[in-house]
Amino acid sequence: MEHMLLLFIFFIPILGLSNGTETEQDFTWHLKKIPQIVRERTFSLDSPKFEAKTTLELNSVCGIECQRKLPVPSLSDLKDLLSYETVFENGTRTLTEVNVLGAVLDPAGNTTTRRASRKKRQIYGTDSRFSIYDKRFMTNFPFNTAVKVSTGCSGILISPRHVLTAAHCLHNGKDYVKGSKRLRVGLMRAKSRGNGRKRKGAKRSRREVSIAKEDPKVATEQRRQSRGDGRKQRRSGRKQGTSDGMPSFQWTRVKSTHIPKGWFKGVSGDIALDYDYAVLELKRPHKRKYMELGISPTIKMMPGSMIHFSGFDNDRAGQLVYRFCSISDESNDLFYQYCDAEPGSTGSGIYLRLKEPNKKKFKRKIIAVYSGHQWVDINGEQQDYNVAVRITPLKYAQICFWIHGNDENCTQG
Repeated sequence: MEHMLLLFIFFIPILGLSNGTETEQDFTWHLKKIPQIVRERTFSLDSPKFEAKTTLELNSVCGIECQRKLPVPSLSDLKDLLSYETVFENGTRTLTEVNVLGAVLDPAGNTTTRRASRKKRQIYGTDSRFSIYDKRFMTNFPFNTAVKVSTGCSGILISPRHVLTAAHCLHNGKDYVKGSKRLRVGLMRAKSRGNGRKRKGAKRSRREVSIAKEDPKVATEQRRQSRGDGRKQRRSGRKQGTSDGMPSFQWTRVKSTHIPKGWFKGVSGDIALDYDYAVLELKRPHKRKYMELGISPTIKMMPGSMIHFSGFDNDRAGQLVYRFCSISDESNDLFYQYCDAEPGSTGSGIYLRLKEPNKKKFKRKIIAVYSGHQWVDINGEQQDYNVAVRITPLKYAQICFWIHGNDENCTQG
């Protein structure tokens, strides 16, 4: 039954909404002119301490009510917020200052749109998540674009060498987290018939020995997954929970990471969820299909106001978890939604499937990064939301610049 539902979700075209007023033609990727991000100068900074603890929930961040009161960022603000730090695998760090050309400043400021009353908790009522067990889905697009980050988060492939994830998976706003110095990304692969087990006394490869020396936690994770780690599922009697349905991971080292300066200190004077995104450059390219970036449309331009994403939720160890769900509120930079998710899925790429301009084909593109279950300040009280960071034209320009190293390939999105 679960396989049939997934087939319906992914291979049946969008024919319209229940009210009959919106049709297939309404839901199209509309190309937009993208502002330019121009590198002005780069200089060295002291190496980070890498002593911060990974925090998957943030407190006292600027929420919906707070955002409404924020001033519209000036061009000078944008240049500062979109400047970025780069940390390399040897622990060195640089700051790159940028100029922003062609940006259209929104005079309306950080407006929000509300669709429904907000519900609390990370899981809302009946758990609507799907664990992907079938290798036909797990190792094929779009599920194969989901990756695991060694600090405990998820991410998504956006080029042969780049992964998009959440900034707070690497940095807590003051320092880089432990483990981010020797960062690794796990790409899914289906387990072999031998279930990944080695013969007794078999020698480990050079890569395994290197990983064990440099990052024992990642090495332990790899050994655990190679043994199947499916005991809990087998005991529960669920047939799909056997080790045959569990992915294993091919771990690859990260060459460098980019984080926008806006994450360290936003317009509000504190870390801002608006800039909770980061890009990891892999040391070696992969040969898998990746997902392209897209400009985040407004809720009314999404079929059924629904979004999709897959990640590695901690409460379903060793499983890829997919969900599709509706958005309840939006601001210029954030989505507030009901998506059932647990820690571990943070950093997942949120995507839509819309029609390409002047074509009958549909295409999936990433429109946001899942920031996770966050506590935000609303009218002086802490309230919880599941939040995603929208890919705006400016963020698209910056991420595209990080991928290509110039703005020549980033004129439209």
